[in-house]
Amino acid sequence: MTVLARDRYAVAIVGAGIVGLFTAYRLARAGAGPVLVVDRGFLSGGASGRNGGGVRQQWETRATVRLARESVADYRAFGREFGYNIWFRQGGYLFLADTPSELEKLRGVTEIVRAEGLPARLLDADGVDSLVEGLARGAVVGGAYLGSDGTLYPFPAVWGVYEAARSLGVEVALGVEATGVTQRDGRVTGLVTSRGSVAADRVVNAAGGWSGDFARRAGLPVPNVATRHEILATEPMKPFLDPMVVRASDGLYLSQTMRGELVGGLSLPHPPGTGGGMSTSPQFLPRMARTVTALFPALGALNVLRAWSGFYDDTPDGLPVLGEDPRLAGFVHANGFGGHGFMLAPATSRRVAAAVLGTASDLDPALFGPGRFLDPRRAAPVERLQLG
Repeated sequence: MTVLARDRYAVAIVGAGIVGLFTAYRLARAGAGPVLVVDRGFLSGGASGRNGGGVRQQWETRATVRLARESVADYRAFGREFGYNIWFRQGGYLFLADTPSELEKLRGVTEIVRAEGLPARLLDADGVDSLVEGLARGAVVGGAYLGSDGTLYPFPAVWGVYEAARSLGVEVALGVEATGVTQRDGRVTGLVTSRGSVAADRVVNAAGGWSGDFARRAGLPVPNVATRHEILATEPMKPFLDPMVVRASDGLYLSQTMRGELVGGLSLPHPPGTGGGMSTSPQFLPRMARTVTALFPALGALNVLRAWSGFYDDTPDGLPVLGEDPRLAGFVHANGFGGHGFMLAPATSRRVAAAVLGTASDLDPALFGPGRFLDPRRAAPVERLQLG
Protein backbone atom coordinates (compact mmCIF):
# COMPACT_ATOMS: atom_id res chain seq x y z
CA MET A 1 0.00 0.00 0.00
CA THR A 2 1.30 3.43 -0.95
CA VAL A 3 2.23 5.56 2.05
CA LEU A 4 2.91 9.25 1.60
CA ALA A 5 6.41 10.18 2.78
CA ARG A 6 5.52 13.50 4.43
CA ASP A 7 2.65 15.16 6.18
CA ARG A 8 3.41 18.59 4.63
CA TYR A 9 4.30 19.68 1.08
CA ALA A 10 4.81 23.02 -0.56
CA VAL A 11 2.80 21.87 -3.59
CA ALA A 12 0.47 18.91 -4.14
CA ILE A 13 -0.37 18.09 -7.76
CA VAL A 14 -3.37 15.95 -8.68
CA GLY A 15 -2.66 13.93 -11.82
CA ALA A 16 0.55 12.20 -12.96
CA GLY A 17 -0.08 12.73 -16.65
CA ILE A 18 2.24 14.75 -18.85
CA VAL A 19 0.87 18.11 -17.63
CA GLY A 20 1.14 17.26 -13.94
CA LEU A 21 4.61 15.74 -14.28
CA PHE A 22 5.95 18.60 -16.38
CA THR A 23 4.61 21.06 -13.81
CA ALA A 24 6.22 19.11 -10.97
CA TYR A 25 9.53 19.04 -12.84
CA ARG A 26 9.50 22.79 -13.42
CA LEU A 27 8.61 23.51 -9.79
CA ALA A 28 11.39 21.24 -8.56
CA ARG A 29 13.85 22.95 -10.89
CA ALA A 30 12.75 26.28 -9.42
CA GLY A 31 13.32 25.09 -5.85
CA ALA A 32 9.66 25.28 -4.86
CA GLY A 33 10.07 22.98 -1.86
CA PRO A 34 8.68 19.48 -1.38
CA VAL A 35 6.38 18.56 -4.30
CA LEU A 36 3.89 15.69 -4.23
CA VAL A 37 2.11 14.24 -7.28
CA VAL A 38 -0.77 11.83 -6.72
CA ASP A 39 -2.66 9.81 -9.30
CA ARG A 40 -5.57 7.44 -8.88
CA GLY A 41 -4.18 5.03 -11.50
CA PHE A 42 -0.86 3.93 -12.93
CA LEU A 43 1.67 5.89 -14.96
CA SER A 44 0.29 6.52 -18.47
CA GLY A 45 -3.06 5.12 -17.39
CA GLY A 46 -5.00 8.23 -18.41
CA ALA A 47 -5.01 10.33 -21.57
CA SER A 48 -1.21 10.70 -21.56
CA GLY A 49 -0.91 7.02 -22.44
CA ARG A 50 -3.97 6.82 -24.69
CA ASN A 51 -3.47 9.55 -27.29
CA GLY A 52 -2.28 9.49 -30.88
CA GLY A 53 0.91 11.43 -30.17
CA GLY A 54 0.11 14.39 -32.43
CA VAL A 55 1.84 17.72 -31.84
CA ARG A 56 0.64 20.62 -33.97
CA GLN A 57 0.83 24.39 -34.16
CA GLN A 58 -2.23 25.06 -36.32
CA TRP A 59 -4.90 26.71 -34.16
CA GLU A 60 -7.55 29.38 -34.47
CA THR A 61 -6.22 31.38 -31.51
CA ARG A 62 -2.91 33.20 -31.83
CA ALA A 63 -2.03 32.70 -28.16
CA THR A 64 -2.47 28.94 -28.58
CA VAL A 65 -0.27 28.96 -31.68
CA ARG A 66 2.48 30.58 -29.61
CA LEU A 67 2.20 27.99 -26.84
CA ALA A 68 2.23 25.18 -29.40
CA ARG A 69 5.28 26.60 -31.19
CA GLU A 70 7.15 26.73 -27.88
CA SER A 71 6.12 23.15 -27.10
CA VAL A 72 7.40 21.94 -30.47
CA ALA A 73 10.78 23.52 -29.72
CA ASP A 74 10.80 21.78 -26.32
CA TYR A 75 9.97 18.39 -27.84
CA ARG A 76 12.75 18.82 -30.39
CA ALA A 77 15.16 19.26 -27.46
CA PHE A 78 13.55 16.55 -25.28
CA GLY A 79 16.28 13.94 -25.79
CA ARG A 80 19.03 16.34 -24.77
CA GLU A 81 17.16 17.53 -21.67
CA PHE A 82 15.67 14.27 -20.42
CA GLY A 83 17.78 11.53 -22.01
CA TYR A 84 14.82 9.75 -23.61
CA ASN A 85 14.16 9.35 -27.34
CA ILE A 86 10.50 10.24 -27.95
CA TRP A 87 10.79 9.61 -31.71
CA PHE A 88 9.48 13.06 -32.53
CA ARG A 89 9.00 13.03 -36.31
CA GLN A 90 8.03 16.30 -37.96
CA GLY A 91 6.14 14.91 -40.93
CA GLY A 92 3.57 17.69 -40.83
CA TYR A 93 -0.14 17.99 -40.12
CA LEU A 94 -2.61 18.03 -42.99
CA PHE A 95 -6.15 19.18 -42.30
CA LEU A 96 -8.54 17.99 -45.01
CA ALA A 97 -11.57 19.91 -46.24
CA ASP A 98 -14.32 17.95 -47.97
CA THR A 99 -16.50 21.00 -48.74
CA PRO A 100 -15.78 24.57 -49.87
CA SER A 101 -17.09 25.91 -46.56
CA GLU A 102 -14.63 23.75 -44.61
CA LEU A 103 -11.83 24.98 -46.84
CA GLU A 104 -12.78 28.57 -46.06
CA LYS A 105 -12.54 27.81 -42.33
CA LEU A 106 -9.09 26.36 -42.89
CA ARG A 107 -8.13 29.46 -44.86
CA GLY A 108 -8.76 31.51 -41.73
CA VAL A 109 -6.67 29.13 -39.63
CA THR A 110 -3.82 29.30 -42.13
CA GLU A 111 -3.84 33.09 -42.08
CA ILE A 112 -3.60 33.13 -38.28
CA VAL A 113 -0.76 30.60 -38.23
CA ARG A 114 1.14 32.47 -40.94
CA ALA A 115 0.68 35.72 -39.02
CA GLU A 116 2.57 34.05 -36.16
CA GLY A 117 5.53 33.38 -38.43
CA LEU A 118 4.91 29.74 -39.33
CA PRO A 119 4.87 28.71 -43.01
CA ALA A 120 1.41 27.12 -43.11
CA ARG A 121 -0.04 26.52 -46.58
CA LEU A 122 -3.58 26.35 -47.92
CA LEU A 123 -3.80 23.64 -50.57
CA ASP A 124 -6.21 22.79 -53.35
CA ALA A 125 -7.15 19.18 -54.12
CA ASP A 126 -4.07 18.67 -56.30
CA GLY A 127 -1.85 20.03 -53.55
CA VAL A 128 -3.33 17.53 -51.08
CA ASP A 129 -2.78 14.68 -53.55
CA SER A 130 0.86 15.66 -53.88
CA LEU A 131 1.35 15.14 -50.12
CA VAL A 132 -0.74 12.00 -49.58
CA GLU A 133 -1.12 9.08 -51.94
CA GLY A 134 -4.16 6.84 -52.14
CA LEU A 135 -6.93 9.32 -51.36
CA ALA A 136 -10.27 8.53 -52.98
CA ARG A 137 -10.93 10.66 -56.04
CA GLY A 138 -13.10 13.65 -55.18
CA ALA A 139 -12.88 13.00 -51.42
CA VAL A 140 -11.42 16.43 -50.64
CA VAL A 141 -11.47 19.92 -52.12
CA GLY A 142 -8.31 21.07 -50.37
CA GLY A 143 -6.57 21.36 -47.04
CA ALA A 144 -4.18 23.19 -44.74
CA TYR A 145 -0.63 21.98 -44.10
CA LEU A 146 2.27 22.85 -41.81
CA GLY A 147 5.40 20.78 -42.22
CA SER A 148 6.91 21.41 -38.76
CA ASP A 149 3.98 19.73 -36.98
CA GLY A 150 4.43 16.06 -36.21
CA THR A 151 3.99 13.03 -33.99
CA LEU A 152 5.83 11.47 -31.07
CA TYR A 153 5.62 8.38 -28.87
CA PRO A 154 3.80 9.33 -25.64
CA PHE A 155 5.24 6.63 -23.36
CA PRO A 156 8.94 7.63 -23.38
CA ALA A 157 7.87 11.27 -23.00
CA VAL A 158 5.90 10.47 -19.85
CA TRP A 159 8.69 8.28 -18.45
CA GLY A 160 11.36 10.83 -19.25
CA VAL A 161 9.63 13.63 -17.34
CA TYR A 162 8.64 11.22 -14.54
CA GLU A 163 12.24 10.10 -13.97
CA ALA A 164 13.55 13.66 -14.21
CA ALA A 165 11.03 14.92 -11.66
CA ARG A 166 11.81 12.09 -9.25
CA SER A 167 15.55 12.70 -9.60
CA LEU A 168 14.87 16.24 -8.35
CA GLY A 169 13.08 14.96 -5.25
CA VAL A 170 9.45 15.02 -6.45
CA GLU A 171 7.36 12.34 -4.75
CA VAL A 172 5.01 10.56 -7.18
CA ALA A 173 2.36 8.46 -5.43
CA LEU A 174 0.47 6.20 -7.85
CA GLY A 175 -2.74 4.44 -6.90
CA VAL A 176 -3.63 7.32 -4.58
CA GLU A 177 -6.89 9.14 -5.29
CA ALA A 178 -7.38 12.82 -4.45
CA THR A 179 -10.81 13.26 -2.91
CA GLY A 180 -10.82 16.94 -1.95
CA VAL A 181 -8.94 19.78 -0.32
CA THR A 182 -8.84 21.37 3.08
CA GLN A 183 -9.17 25.13 3.32
CA ARG A 184 -9.31 27.96 5.80
CA ASP A 185 -10.21 31.64 5.36
CA GLY A 186 -10.52 31.28 1.58
CA ARG A 187 -7.15 29.57 1.09
CA VAL A 188 -6.08 26.00 0.42
CA THR A 189 -4.41 24.34 3.38
CA GLY A 190 -4.04 20.77 2.18
CA LEU A 191 -5.05 17.82 0.04
CA VAL A 192 -7.35 14.98 1.07
CA THR A 193 -6.48 11.59 -0.45
CA SER A 194 -7.40 7.94 -0.16
CA ARG A 195 -4.22 7.60 1.95
CA GLY A 196 -5.09 10.41 4.32
CA SER A 197 -4.74 14.19 4.37
CA VAL A 198 -1.54 16.17 3.92
CA ALA A 199 -0.87 19.87 4.40
CA ALA A 200 -0.01 21.82 1.25
CA ASP A 201 0.33 25.52 0.47
CA ARG A 202 -0.75 25.01 -3.14
CA VAL A 203 -2.85 22.36 -4.88
CA VAL A 204 -2.65 21.97 -8.67
CA ASN A 205 -5.55 20.33 -10.49
CA ALA A 206 -3.98 18.48 -13.44
CA ALA A 207 -6.39 15.54 -13.35
CA GLY A 208 -7.28 15.53 -17.05
CA GLY A 209 -10.68 13.97 -17.68
CA TRP A 210 -11.27 13.84 -13.92
CA SER A 211 -10.34 17.49 -13.32
CA GLY A 212 -13.94 18.70 -13.33
CA ASP A 213 -14.87 16.09 -10.74
CA PHE A 214 -11.97 17.05 -8.52
CA ALA A 215 -12.67 20.78 -8.77
CA ARG A 216 -16.27 20.22 -7.76
CA ARG A 217 -15.12 18.09 -4.81
CA ALA A 218 -13.07 21.10 -3.78
CA GLY A 219 -16.25 23.19 -3.83
CA LEU A 220 -15.40 24.92 -7.12
CA PRO A 221 -18.01 24.35 -9.82
CA VAL A 222 -16.38 24.36 -13.28
CA PRO A 223 -17.77 23.79 -16.78
CA ASN A 224 -15.21 21.11 -17.71
CA VAL A 225 -16.80 18.00 -19.20
CA ALA A 226 -15.10 14.65 -19.76
CA THR A 227 -15.87 13.21 -23.19
CA ARG A 228 -14.83 9.79 -24.37
CA HIS A 229 -12.89 9.40 -27.63
CA GLU A 230 -11.87 6.15 -29.30
CA ILE A 231 -8.70 5.18 -31.13
CA LEU A 232 -7.11 2.14 -32.79
CA ALA A 233 -3.84 0.80 -34.16
CA THR A 234 -3.42 -1.50 -37.16
CA GLU A 235 -0.86 -4.03 -38.28
CA PRO A 236 2.27 -2.54 -39.89
CA MET A 237 2.30 -1.78 -43.58
CA LYS A 238 4.67 -0.18 -46.05
CA PRO A 239 5.13 3.52 -45.23
CA PHE A 240 2.92 5.77 -47.34
CA LEU A 241 1.59 8.46 -44.99
CA ASP A 242 4.05 11.15 -43.96
CA PRO A 243 1.82 13.79 -42.28
CA MET A 244 -0.85 13.34 -39.65
CA VAL A 245 -4.12 13.60 -41.61
CA VAL A 246 -7.17 15.17 -39.93
CA ARG A 247 -10.54 15.78 -41.57
CA ALA A 248 -12.02 19.03 -40.37
CA SER A 249 -15.67 18.04 -40.83
CA ASP A 250 -15.81 15.04 -38.48
CA GLY A 251 -12.48 14.91 -36.63
CA LEU A 252 -11.22 11.71 -38.28
CA TYR A 253 -7.45 11.53 -37.79
CA LEU A 254 -4.86 9.10 -39.03
CA SER A 255 -1.07 8.86 -38.88
CA GLN A 256 1.53 6.21 -39.58
CA THR A 257 4.23 5.32 -37.10
CA MET A 258 7.85 4.69 -38.02
CA ARG A 259 7.13 0.96 -37.61
CA GLY A 260 4.34 1.18 -40.19
CA GLU A 261 1.22 0.91 -38.03
CA LEU A 262 -1.67 3.26 -38.68
CA VAL A 263 -2.97 5.01 -35.56
CA GLY A 264 -6.24 6.88 -35.78
CA GLY A 265 -9.52 7.80 -34.21
CA LEU A 266 -12.98 9.13 -34.81
CA SER A 267 -15.36 10.84 -32.40
CA LEU A 268 -18.64 9.07 -31.69
CA PRO A 269 -21.41 10.38 -29.44
CA HIS A 270 -20.96 9.05 -25.90
CA PRO A 271 -22.61 10.21 -22.69
CA PRO A 272 -20.49 12.85 -20.92
CA GLY A 273 -18.50 11.91 -17.87
CA THR A 274 -16.05 9.18 -16.94
CA GLY A 275 -18.64 6.59 -15.94
CA GLY A 276 -18.47 4.71 -19.24
CA GLY A 277 -14.86 3.66 -18.75
CA MET A 278 -12.15 3.50 -21.39
CA SER A 279 -12.99 0.40 -23.40
CA THR A 280 -14.07 0.18 -27.05
CA SER A 281 -17.72 0.54 -28.03
CA PRO A 282 -19.37 -1.91 -30.48
CA GLN A 283 -20.04 0.98 -32.87
CA PHE A 284 -16.47 2.22 -33.18
CA LEU A 285 -14.70 -0.36 -35.33
CA PRO A 286 -17.41 -0.66 -38.03
CA ARG A 287 -17.80 3.12 -38.21
CA MET A 288 -14.05 3.71 -38.29
CA ALA A 289 -13.57 1.05 -40.97
CA ARG A 290 -16.24 2.55 -43.22
CA THR A 291 -14.91 6.07 -42.73
CA VAL A 292 -11.26 5.26 -43.34
CA THR A 293 -11.84 3.06 -46.38
CA ALA A 294 -14.09 5.70 -47.96
CA LEU A 295 -11.13 8.08 -47.72
CA PHE A 296 -8.37 5.53 -48.47
CA PRO A 297 -9.95 2.65 -50.43
CA ALA A 298 -6.76 0.55 -50.48
CA LEU A 299 -6.83 0.11 -46.69
CA GLY A 300 -9.89 -2.14 -46.69
CA ALA A 301 -7.94 -5.36 -46.06
CA LEU A 302 -5.81 -3.95 -43.23
CA ASN A 303 -6.10 -5.76 -39.89
CA VAL A 304 -6.73 -3.91 -36.63
CA LEU A 305 -4.45 -4.97 -33.77
CA ARG A 306 -6.07 -3.17 -30.87
CA ALA A 307 -8.52 -0.42 -29.99
CA TRP A 308 -9.07 1.64 -26.86
CA SER A 309 -10.45 4.96 -25.65
CA GLY A 310 -9.62 7.87 -23.37
CA PHE A 311 -11.12 11.08 -22.08
CA TYR A 312 -10.89 14.59 -23.42
CA ASP A 313 -11.23 17.31 -20.78
CA ASP A 314 -13.40 19.79 -22.69
CA THR A 315 -14.26 23.39 -21.88
CA PRO A 316 -17.06 25.48 -23.43
CA ASP A 317 -14.63 27.71 -25.34
CA GLY A 318 -12.11 25.07 -26.39
CA LEU A 319 -9.26 26.66 -24.42
CA PRO A 320 -7.40 25.21 -21.43
CA VAL A 321 -7.88 26.48 -17.89
CA LEU A 322 -4.59 27.71 -16.44
CA GLY A 323 -3.90 29.62 -13.25
CA GLU A 324 -5.11 30.27 -9.72
CA ASP A 325 -8.82 30.08 -9.06
CA PRO A 326 -10.10 33.48 -7.84
CA ARG A 327 -12.54 31.72 -5.52
CA LEU A 328 -9.91 29.80 -3.56
CA ALA A 329 -6.36 31.08 -3.11
CA GLY A 330 -3.72 28.43 -3.67
CA PHE A 331 -5.92 26.25 -5.89
CA VAL A 332 -4.31 26.27 -9.34
CA HIS A 333 -5.86 24.86 -12.52
CA ALA A 334 -3.88 23.01 -15.20
CA ASN A 335 -6.68 21.36 -17.11
CA GLY A 336 -9.33 21.75 -19.80
CA PHE A 337 -6.99 20.81 -22.66
CA GLY A 338 -9.56 18.81 -24.60
CA GLY A 339 -7.48 16.11 -26.26
CA HIS A 340 -4.37 18.28 -26.56
CA GLY A 341 -2.60 18.23 -23.23
CA PHE A 342 0.39 16.48 -24.78
CA MET A 343 0.69 19.10 -27.51
CA LEU A 344 0.80 22.01 -25.08
CA ALA A 345 2.27 20.51 -21.88
CA PRO A 346 5.86 21.79 -22.15
CA ALA A 347 4.79 25.42 -22.62
CA THR A 348 1.70 25.52 -20.43
CA SER A 349 3.48 23.85 -17.50
CA ARG A 350 5.85 26.82 -17.39
CA ARG A 351 2.88 29.15 -16.91
CA VAL A 352 1.24 26.88 -14.34
CA ALA A 353 4.50 26.73 -12.36
CA ALA A 354 4.65 30.54 -12.51
CA ALA A 355 1.11 30.72 -11.11
CA VAL A 356 2.11 28.41 -8.25
CA LEU A 357 5.21 30.47 -7.50
CA GLY A 358 3.36 33.78 -7.77
CA THR A 359 5.56 35.08 -10.58
CA ALA A 360 4.50 36.91 -13.74
CA SER A 361 3.16 35.08 -16.78
CA ASP A 362 2.40 36.11 -20.35
CA LEU A 363 -0.96 34.30 -20.34
CA ASP A 364 -4.04 36.44 -20.92
CA PRO A 365 -6.43 35.58 -18.05
CA ALA A 366 -9.38 36.53 -20.24
CA LEU A 367 -8.42 33.65 -22.54
CA PHE A 368 -6.98 31.05 -20.18
CA GLY A 369 -7.77 32.06 -16.59
CA PRO A 370 -10.32 30.08 -14.54
CA GLY A 371 -12.13 33.29 -13.66
CA ARG A 372 -13.29 33.76 -17.24
CA PHE A 373 -16.22 31.42 -16.74
CA LEU A 374 -17.49 33.52 -13.84
CA ASP A 375 -18.24 36.45 -16.18
CA PRO A 376 -21.70 36.04 -17.75
CA ARG A 377 -20.87 38.71 -20.35
CA ARG A 378 -18.01 36.70 -21.80
CA ALA A 379 -18.12 36.10 -25.54
CA ALA A 380 -18.97 32.80 -27.28
CA PRO A 381 -16.44 29.98 -27.95
CA VAL A 382 -13.05 31.00 -29.27
CA GLU A 383 -11.05 27.88 -30.22
CA ARG A 384 -13.02 25.44 -32.38
CA LEU A 385 -10.13 23.45 -33.85
CA GLN A 386 -10.41 20.85 -31.08
CA LEU A 387 -9.74 17.73 -33.14
CA GLY A 388 -6.77 15.62 -34.13
